[in-house]
Formats: sequence, C-alpha cells, structure tokens
Amino acid sequence: MKTTQILRKIFLIIVITTCSANLFAQEGKIQGKVTDDKGVGLPGSTVVIEGNNKSTVTDSNGDFTIGKLNDGTYKINISYIGFTTQKASVKVPQSGKLSISLKEDEAALDEVVVTGVFDKRTKMTASVAISTLNAKQIEALVPNSSADLLKNMPGVYVNTSRGEVGNSIYTRGLNYNGGFFYVSMQEDGLPVMGISGLVQPDAYLRADATLNRIEAVRGGTASILGANAPGGIFNYVSKEGGDSFKGEIRARFGLEGNGKNPYYRTDFNVGGPLSKDKTLTYNVGGFYRNADGPKYPGYTLSQGGQLKLNIVKNYKSGSLKVYAKVLDDNTAPFEYTPTVNFTNPRPAGSFTNTSSTLIQSQQFTIPKSITGYSEDINYNTKKVAGYNEIAGGLNWKQNLGETWTFNNNLRISNKDHISQTTAVVFPFRVDQLTFYGVSGNIGRMGTYEFYNPVTGATYGTTQQLPPLAGGPPRIVAGSTLNLPGGDVLPNAVFYNPNPYSKISMNDVINQATITKKLKNMNFTGGVYFANTKATRLNILPAAQSFATIEDKPKSIGIRYTNMSGSTFDLTNPTGISNLGGGGLYDNEGTIKQTALFLGHNWDISDKLNLDWGIRMENFNIKSNFSTPKRVLPDSSTGADGNPATLYDGRIFIKNPEQYFNKSLSFGELVSYSFGVNYKVSNSLAMYGRYSQGRKSPDLSYFMDIANQQLTSNISIEAQDIKMAEFGLKYRKDNLNVFITPFYTLASNIPNFQIFQNTDGTYYAPPREYQKFETKGLELEGNYVFTKNFSLRAVATIQSSIAKDFNIYLAKTNGPQDDEKINFDGNKNDNIGNMFTITPTYNTDKFTASINWQYMGKRWANVANAFKLPSFNSFDLNTSYKITDKIQANFSINNIFNTYGIMGWAAPGGFPASLDTQGFTKAMLEANPQANYATLPIMPRAYFLTVSYKF
Repeated sequence: MKTTQILRKIFLIIVITTCSANLFAQEGKIQGKVTDDKGVGLPGSTVVIEGNNKSTVTDSNGDFTIGKLNDGTYKINISYIGFTTQKASVKVPQSGKLSISLKEDEAALDEVVVTGVFDKRTKMTASVAISTLNAKQIEALVPNSSADLLKNMPGVYVNTSRGEVGNSIYTRGLNYNGGFFYVSMQEDGLPVMGISGLVQPDAYLRADATLNRIEAVRGGTASILGANAPGGIFNYVSKEGGDSFKGEIRARFGLEGNGKNPYYRTDFNVGGPLSKDKTLTYNVGGFYRNADGPKYPGYTLSQGGQLKLNIVKNYKSGSLKVYAKVLDDNTAPFEYTPTVNFTNPRPAGSFTNTSSTLIQSQQFTIPKSITGYSEDINYNTKKVAGYNEIAGGLNWKQNLGETWTFNNNLRISNKDHISQTTAVVFPFRVDQLTFYGVSGNIGRMGTYEFYNPVTGATYGTTQQLPPLAGGPPRIVAGSTLNLPGGDVLPNAVFYNPNPYSKISMNDVINQATITKKLKNMNFTGGVYFANTKATRLNILPAAQSFATIEDKPKSIGIRYTNMSGSTFDLTNPTGISNLGGGGLYDNEGTIKQTALFLGHNWDISDKLNLDWGIRMENFNIKSNFSTPKRVLPDSSTGADGNPATLYDGRIFIKNPEQYFNKSLSFGELVSYSFGVNYKVSNSLAMYGRYSQGRKSPDLSYFMDIANQQLTSNISIEAQDIKMAEFGLKYRKDNLNVFITPFYTLASNIPNFQIFQNTDGTYYAPPREYQKFETKGLELEGNYVFTKNFSLRAVATIQSSIAKDFNIYLAKTNGPQDDEKINFDGNKNDNIGNMFTITPTYNTDKFTASINWQYMGKRWANVANAFKLPSFNSFDLNTSYKITDKIQANFSINNIFNTYGIMGWAAPGGFPASLDTQGFTKAMLEANPQANYATLPIMPRAYFLTVSYKF
C-alpha cells in the first residue's frame, strides 16, 4: 500500500505541472460483450469512450465494464487487431448489456497497437509509422526466418540470405554494422537480448505456432520506448490462452535447394482455461525441425527447436502473466558463393545458388598446451553453430485506481552460443606466393605435395625456391598439378579458416511503466533496466584448412619436403594446419543500461492529437580481457612431440589481463520525439513527427577491439540519429493507404577497420567518423476489389548519400603506407528502392496469393566501386480447408529461382574480403575479372503444410 501511494504522488507532481483535471467520481457504468461474427468472445478488445478518453479492455470472455460515469449519452469505439472497428452510442444508465460483433478487416489499417505508442492507439489516431501482421497473415507465409516475416513492411530492408540466423534488418538508411544495430527486436514487449553485437538477435527469436502477431514501428517514438532503437521496434507477440480449450498442430514437409534437400518441421500450440471461472489460463507451444538446408553441406544443417509456455491470471483490477522459453537449436549461417563479373554477377565455374562452400565434416582437438587455456578445445564442423537459451519472466498489469495503471515486465535469460563452422571461404592459387604467406610457409624452400587425406590420391606438387637477385621466393607449379575447381581459378584451393567462438550472455531486463489517464490526455512514465554479463572465448582462426574448389569442398592434405630431402606434415591426417591459429582471446564484460522515459499524449479535440516523449539513458561497461602471446621460437617438436608434424608447432601463453571501465551518462544519451496527428475526417488523417535518437555502441565495439589490444585507448561516443516524417492515412470503403515521406540524418558513426602487420598481428588505423543523409517515401496500401479478391502493396523509394566519409586503404602489411581517402558526396551502400505487391484470391475454402518483390539497384559500397543489380522474386502461397479443422497449405518460395544478390565480399581473401568499403573503383578497373563472392537470396523451395485445429 505504501509503495502504491508513493508512486501515485510522484507521478501526480508531473501531471499537475502540465494541467488540471476533474477527478471527482461518478456512479454510472457501461457494460457489454465483444465477439467475432461467430459469437466467440474477443478477449483483449479495446473499448474507448470518445471525448473523455476513458477506456478498458475486454476480459477472457470478451466482457467489459467502464465505471464512474455521469448519466448521459456516450459514443464508444470498439476495436480488436485484425477486425473492423465498430462504433456505438450508449445511454447511461443502460437499459441492457451491449452486444458488439466485430468483423474481420481485410485491410486492417485501423488495428489497435500497443508497441511504440504511449497508450493503445489505432493506426488512424497514431502519429507514428506502424505496420502489423496478424496470425492469419503469418499462417499464409513460409518464412526462411523470423526476420523474413518483415519483408512485407514498408521502409524495412531485410536480408535473410544467410539462412535462419545471422541476418540483417534496417530502416530508413540506417545500415551501419550489418543490421539490427538501430532497431529493437522484441519478444512480448522486451528486447530479445540486453545488448547485441556478439550474436545477432534473430538467433534467439524464432517464429512458430505460438506467434500471435507482429507490431512494427519505424522511427518516431521507437527512440523513446525502445532501448537504443532509433530505427524502429519489431515486437513479436505470443499467443495467450482463452476461455475455451483450443489448439493447433502443423506438420510441414519441404524440398529446399531447388527441390533437392528435405526439410521436416512440426509446430504445435495449445491453450485454454486452468480454472472453473476461466480467470486462469495457459498457452504452450513450439516447434522442432530437421533440415539439410537450401545449400546442403553434406551433413544436417539445421536441427532443433524451442518450447514456450505462459500462464495468465486475470483478476478484477489487473493480470499477472508468467512465461518461459527453452531454445535448443543448431544451424549455420550460409557462406558466400564464388562469383565472377561485377556487371552481371554469376556463380563462378560450376557453382550455383544451391552450392555449399561449407567444408565437409572436420573433427580435431586443439590441445591446451597450444592455447594456454584451461582445457582442450574439441572442434566439430557437423555441430555448425549451436544456440541455446533458457528464459523466464513475468508481466504484471495492475489498475491502481483513480485511472492509474502500473505495468512491469521482467525477463531473466541465459543464452549460449558455440560456433565452429567455416568462415570467409576464398580461393587462393597455390602457384603464387600469397598462398604461402596465408599458410605461414614463406621461406620454407622445397616441394609441397597436395593430396586427398581420405584416399591418399595426389593432386600434384609445387616448389618454393630461393629468390633470384634479392626478390621474393619463386613458386613453380609441378607438371602434374591438377586441383579441382580449375573452372573457377586454376591451380587453386579454398582457404578455410576455422574460427571458434564460445559466447555466454546472462540477461536481466526489466521495464516498469505507470500511466495516469485524465479526461483527454494521459501521461506515461517508465524505467528500463538491463544488466548483461557476457563472456567470450575466441580463436580467429582456431586452425586453418584448405579444400577443393567445388560444391561440398573436401579437405586437402599438404606434405612438405625440404631441400635436404626431409619430409614433414603441414596438415594433420584430416587436413588441418596451424592448430591454435592466432591464439585464444578471453573476454568478459558486464554491461548495465538504465533509462528513464516520459511520454505525454493529449487529445486536444476529437480530431487533433499531440504527443511528445523524452528518454535519458545511462550506459556502462566494465570488462577484463586477456590476449594471447605467441612463444617464440615455437616448439621444435610441437604439442605431440613429433618434429615431423609442423601443424601443431604454435605455442601461446596468456598476456596479463587488462581492464577498462567506460560509460555514457544520462546527459550524453538523451532522445526526444514529438508528433501531431490530425483527423481530417473518418476517412482521412495525417501526422507529422520529429525525433532525435542517441545510440550507444553494441558489444562488438568493445570485445572485437579488445581482441586487438586497443580497448583501453578507445573513446566511447553516442551516435546521433535525427529523423523527420510526415504521414498521410486514408481509408474509405475498400481502400486503405498509408504514405510516409521521411528524412534521416545519422552522425558521429565510427568506422573501425582492422589491418595486418608484417608479423601477422593486427592493428587499427586512426578512427574516422561518418555522416549519412537519407530521404525517402514509404507507401502501404490495400484494396479489396470484391469479396474474393484483394491487392496489397508496399513500397520504399529512397536515396542516401555520405555527407562525411573517410577510410584508410591498406597497401603492404603494416601502417607505413596506409592511405586515407575521402568519399564525401558518394551514395550510401545497400540503399535501394523496394516494392512488394501481393494479390490474394480467397473463397470460403480456398486461398491463393502471389508475392512479388522487387529490389532495386544499390551501390555495393560507399566507394561506389560498382552496383549490385536489381532483381525480382516471386513466392506462391495457397491453402485449402479440407474440413473445418483440417487445412492444407502449399507454397513455393522464389518460384523462378532468381539469383538475387543481397551481400558480397571483396577480392583478396582474409582479411581483405571483409573490408568491402576499402574496395575502390580503381581496384576494380585494374582487375575486372577478379574472383569475389556474393550472397544470394534463398534458392527455390517447395513446402507442404497440413494443420489441424481443435
């Protein structure tokens, strides 16, 4: 009781400074029940009284009561997501209980949303760009990943070409650091993880039968109501149990990889009441799938699933939800495909969009005597990348009386990730010196034999011979050298670094809000807190291997015979060399984020609404880390004591631990936003908004730099994101349209580069800060031609330029000849026009839709070296109701098997391939036939899903 009184008094001070209101109690009430057109109650429907903004939501049966009303006539609006809003006129005192039946809204522009707004709002009354997907729309899709569901939203760039995890999402030109950096991926109102950067959040956000809807807010109030999310919030809302037992089972069989590779998946969801009065409900569901993958590597690519559960107790003045999730899954992001031709990119040689460059099964052990770690590291490529999470939380909603409401959402989770799969696959010619530099063999004069470790068959030999006249060593190919993949690059092998990463993140995330509703306005104040403890063990790479250039590459063994005739093994019996790689990096950090925010929403009149908000954050990271020190000279006998095995000769010890403590204060992380919405008529509304969001760094900013022993000297700054937007919303009869011009200015964006020294270590050139400007137009519309036919379209037309952009170009190893170049005025990379058009035909039993997506030309980098070409892709979705309970869905993704490029890697191998911004037009002109790599959209796939609802 004391806590409640204190909260009321604190918030009342804020309210009194802004306005006064009539707080006298009334006695009358409005009661009713909201159902669908079949008479089933709609729990969670919103009932709002026009004029005084009093509102409530229906209980588990669809019943509602609004009390403390004077006698008189009231107009009320009743709305529910996915249904057409109804209006009614009610006299108090009532002569009888209201009965309201809602019909499904095919256009669904006027859905009620809770994400990114200070109170529940319909799209027509919200001064922010909002898009939604309901359960019915989600069921009609067969997405590659959770991120894939967002492709149908305007202004959102979605790159899911890496598979189920490790993808990219960004909005309105904010494409720094690979995506997700400026947006908040949320599950039931809280971020999926306290801080991202080591693992992309989509790895722990999986869409299955438990998903009820997605609410997306682009820009605007996302900077106030989302943690470090000036670009937007994407909230995946789970299903809850109702007042009757209901369930669904889905069985899906697919053929991915252009119809070659099997895919099996099962989803389920059940829920209902746990008590006789139906105030206690439950919902449980999840999925399990097993798949070879669109690009089959020779072993199961994806295997695992998740289980989710929630229990909700509804009582007279509020509700309490307890929820939990367990995720146990193994899957791998796809590697890039070898590519030729920068004008019309195509897979090199015999490669296709279904070819895998992940090396076939490799298992080896890195002894602790090499790494200096406390235990051996067992590496197995068949385990690809593992993602595990155990999470639990509670959401408490409490009506404190006198129009005060309190909401607290808490989640505690532990996430683990182990990655042991190939990365940065790139071809090198073995008859050129670069290969011997990469493999650490420059100066070892003699003969090198390349062979198949399984069969022992030889691929031929090369020789490294002493230099002539002081030049570099000479490389001579033997007459019998015949390596696979000559149609891609003659006399070459794939370079396969074997990175190893073990990450653990323990999150405690809590957000508490308190809201005061007055006659025509409300105030929402909140506190957000996230505490993340992250650990990372990293070996980049853990070892090196070389493989044949072909689909499903095979390991290559290498023997070396010196000038005296002595023979040595450069690889172990399975083709592994350089065990221990660059040594083990051990990082640990604790990150605390605290935010205070306040929002005010004011219905100035029935037509005019004003809202504003402010958010202040504090960011702190404390970290300790150790870096490896190579013991020189290395052991002459290696870890196994055998001088003839050169693959295990690298020995490391740990350098002394280093520590740092970095912070951004409340004054440095201040975000604000204000907007106005004007309802011209029941059919037309418009809004305008201006926002400034301040963004703190993600975790990779610290832990990746820590790996390079640079952290203690770096500064920490907030990025600045300014955004202006105007929205025009129209709905009448069968047409809904949402048009949003926008302007974004992103400043103080650090550009971190890593280059290599002559001794194989790494360094960073001086830090440069960038500025980007983006202008664009977002469109979203739906037209219902007839009862059976509708058309939905979304589009983004945009242009982005670099206002300030400087980078360094590395020439020879070491900083002595690095060159700083300027690209001010160039076009920003990966910013193109996007269109999606979806015609849908449906009857009582049959539904069919074609989803056409167009991705326009985009500059490949800010250097504007070349453009990634435009492409079109088409998806087909059909469903048929066999009975009232059984439904079959058939889908084809990427019908025409389009090779649409979404990402690329530069020529030159590791680490040059990572530095796409450093690849210039001059480099391209000097070698237009160079091999590089591209990342295409998923190849054609077929899916059949049978669902049973009960």
